[in-house]
Amino acid sequence: MSASEASSFEKILIESNDQKRSVDLRGGIVSIDYYEDILSPTVTAKVRVIDTGNTVIKKETGDEIRRGLYGGLPLRGGERIELKIKDQGKANLEGKEKVGLNFSSDQTLSLYVSSVTQVLQETQRESFLLNLVSREAITNETSRVYKRYENIISETVKKILTDPLIGLNVDKSKLDDIVEPTKGIYNFLGNIKKPFSVLVSLASKSIPDKSGGATAGYVFFQTQDGFQFKSIDKLISEKPKASYTYKEVNESSITRDDDFKILKFTVDKNQDLVENLRMGSYVFKRLTFNPNTFQFKQDIHSYNDKNKSSKKDSMNHLGTEELKFPKLSDDAKLTLDKTPTRVLAQVVDIGATSDISQKPNYEIDNYLGQNIMRYNLINTQNLSMTIPCNTDLRAGDVIECRFPNISREDDQEFDDLTSGNYMIKELCHHFEAKRSFTSMKLIRDTLGFYGGES
Repeated sequence: MSASEASSFEKILIESNDQKRSVDLRGGIVSIDYYEDILSPTVTAKVRVIDTGNTVIKKETGDEIRRGLYGGLPLRGGERIELKIKDQGKANLEGKEKVGLNFSSDQTLSLYVSSVTQVLQETQRESFLLNLVSREAITNETSRVYKRYENIISETVKKILTDPLIGLNVDKSKLDDIVEPTKGIYNFLGNIKKPFSVLVSLASKSIPDKSGGATAGYVFFQTQDGFQFKSIDKLISEKPKASYTYKEVNESSITRDDDFKILKFTVDKNQDLVENLRMGSYVFKRLTFNPNTFQFKQDIHSYNDKNKSSKKDSMNHLGTEELKFPKLSDDAKLTLDKTPTRVLAQVVDIGATSDISQKPNYEIDNYLGQNIMRYNLINTQNLSMTIPCNTDLRAGDVIECRFPNISREDDQEFDDLTSGNYMIKELCHHFEAKRSFTSMKLIRDTLGFYGGES
């Protein structure tokens, strides 16, 4: 069966807050949308339901009365939903079977109702939209980080994820797969911040535990597999999870072969030069003040500076084409990557409640330029794309996309500039009664058909 056809709703069960009533929602589902994003610490979902009013049985004064789900369960927020959906087709060209969405094995993997919106009630039916979040999203609003931490950032992240007082309750046996090792001691106070705020902040300061390389800059996010604390450089260096091709017709007129066909796509952004200049993606000036030594320092970080650790040659890239920069003017000798377009003023972080030391808390001189350039350059090219449903894809995965060459004089089948590897920034699995598909936001830093290290 084609991946675009209806998926199997194996289990969609909602449980009341008092755990006395549960209702099977499969008969009233209009649509389900499930979301992941590398910039979001929690997965979310939207479930649209139509109810005919005979769903919940309640005993009142000895008689059994059937009521609608909204008032009968009742829906007030916080209800647990077990969700298990199996989509059709194969996960990749090698014929791997799909696992599907599964938030039903235990309470820690269930989704919870954060709000109920778009409620429409009539005499014979009612409809509403259930907005769902993970359990950890609710825990994040009820806990705070109080402690002082002085360790490698990756070890601090592991402590926060497993601290019973914080309540994220991540399985310790899975930490090595979740958290990519970092280097450099970072000393700070929790300051009663929410866990997600602390973890996202730590991600922006993290440096992979490997020698050299312009690789600073992590992301903290959640997928159906759980939390991920990974560097952008590592994510984009992974092998493609699947390969998709844009073509106007099926390969065969007899059998459907659409599982790896790009249904539609649009280029949302490609080389926004003015925005990149504004953000200092190519070159910026940094001004720093050390409150311990009263030393003022300024230096320039450039994408093309061979003498800096932030140099382009150390970065992993999704494409192969070199960035080329125009001159400042027709008569100028300097190009846009030689003149600072952004100025950053910062106070050197010496550390929280630590002994006075000449050594900064964070290696700002070597790595600040890396994370600024890494975060900005990864968004050089943005695509929106829709494909047949594939629940084996995750935010942060790399996929290969092949787009046709529109030149009539070139015999090459695919465009070697727009085709290539892209990283999934965000995705949405959409399920309806008769069809299923996956829509994605894809990003990459350079053009070119073949990925890998430059």
